[in-house]
Amino acid sequence: MERTIELTVNGTDHQVTVEPRTLLIHALRDEMGYTGPNVGCESSVCGACTVHVDGEAVKACTELAVRAEGSEVTTIEALGDEDDMHPLQESFQEEHGLQCGYCTPGMVMTAAVFLEEEPDPDRAEIREALEGNLCRCTGYQNIVNAVESAAAEMAGAVEPATDGGTAVEEGGD
Repeated sequence: MERTIELTVNGTDHQVTVEPRTLLIHALRDEMGYTGPNVGCESSVCGACTVHVDGEAVKACTELAVRAEGSEVTTIEALGDEDDMHPLQESFQEEHGLQCGYCTPGMVMTAAVFLEEEPDPDRAEIREALEGNLCRCTGYQNIVNAVESAAAEMAGAVEPATDGGTAVEEGGD
């Protein structure tokens, strides 16, 4: 007994027909083509599937698609793009917070909601916020560094280079 649901994903309205047992992750990836969120554990342990549903971080592998009917869903694809990356995406790249990249979309989406709620976190708070996301490549130190760096940039604490180039590091020749 299929059911047609309506939801908005990354600002685009969608009508999709799903089985009542279809998980949101499968509706997003298989029915609508949003492949940014990844299928990891399918038991809500790893967080690779994290998306935003009405502004809240949700693990899409344990959320039924029919429960998202009428909701605004945001995936990593809408956070930024190659030409205009979100500060979290930039900091994950700059701080080497991604290795294989499989967990990265979920980490970034979880961190984005966290930083909206806590714009000036300490490292312990960052670790606690990300405890529901697993990195199989053990990049946790760099992930925490990336979230910390993004928080500073989002708060305006990081000043861009004024010479039109890159900032000169101390001790450089």
